Amino acid sequence: MLKETQTPIEVRYAETDQMQIVHHSNYAIYFEQARVDWLRKQGMQYDKLEKEGVMLPLIKLEVNYKKPTVFGDKILVKTFLEKIPSVKISFDYFIYNDKNELLTKGKTVHAFVSSETRRPMRCPQSILDLLSD
Repeated sequence: MLKETQTPIEVRYAETDQMQIVHHSNYAIYFEQARVDWLRKQGMQYDKLEKEGVMLPLIKLEVNYKKPTVFGDKILVKTFLEKIPSVKISFDYFIYNDKNELLTKGKTVHAFVSSETRRPMRCPQSILDLLSD
């Protein structure tokens, strides 16, 4: 795995169910927040990519729940790039609580798509250059 980033998140009440456990739908949002943070920390602004005609639609989402995440938890999402991207880019996520217990593992896969043609495209060289540092 390549280039780790860490994104802290505090679990809000609205993200939980009646048992104060995070609803499963929120993990995709946590992953997105961590992924955007990962891109930013690598020097890639998501909105800049879109202005340059590059879209990154989600094509695969995996979530493996290990322990419940609950209201008030201060979690840390560790995000890794799986490998140097080509037409797809894959991220791995590991969510820990403040006791360093692994709560959730996940993965997302995104395709590079031209906003003009809506067709798959290769990873832009500008991104590959940032990742080779």
